Amino acid sequence: METERLIFRKYTKNDFDLLFEMTREPNMMKFIRHGGPWTKEETMQSLEKFINWNKDDKGLLLAFNKEDNKLIGTSGLIPQIIEGNDELEVGYWVVEQYWGMGYGYEQAKAWKEYGMDHLKQKRLISLIQHGNVGSMKVAQKNGMKHEKDVDIIGKNVAVYSIEVK
Repeated sequence: METERLIFRKYTKNDFDLLFEMTREPNMMKFIRHGGPWTKEETMQSLEKFINWNKDDKGLLLAFNKEDNKLIGTSGLIPQIIEGNDELEVGYWVVEQYWGMGYGYEQAKAWKEYGMDHLKQKRLISLIQHGNVGSMKVAQKNGMKHEKDVDIIGKNVAVYSIEVK
């Protein structure tokens, strides 16, 4: 899949170094999972999970700039269980040096369209930790509305959602 500026590809077992480099960025990781850089073990476990998700046309993919092939972030449609319900999350991370350039929205918009048009999903969500104002703005620009707050791994998280009427 690709957008105007980005090309996406699935994770492979050879992507540990790319993922570990991203997950070492404290500012980017501030609102992801426990809120800090990942260990090598956490990164390896996550890489294995990302590879397995990709088998079902879901999960996170690496996002690269088309012009210079630089890693911009990772994004995709992430299977989640929220309050006992199966959900599909539009998730996106942007490497800090590319913040404020519209890459979060570009990724989120592409995955929303893919989920609704290609996968025929009637509902998509984004899970955003409170304080992550940038991601909240991306979700709103992507047509999502704040639906509720839920507790996920001990954190109060905002659920943004969009539904096909």
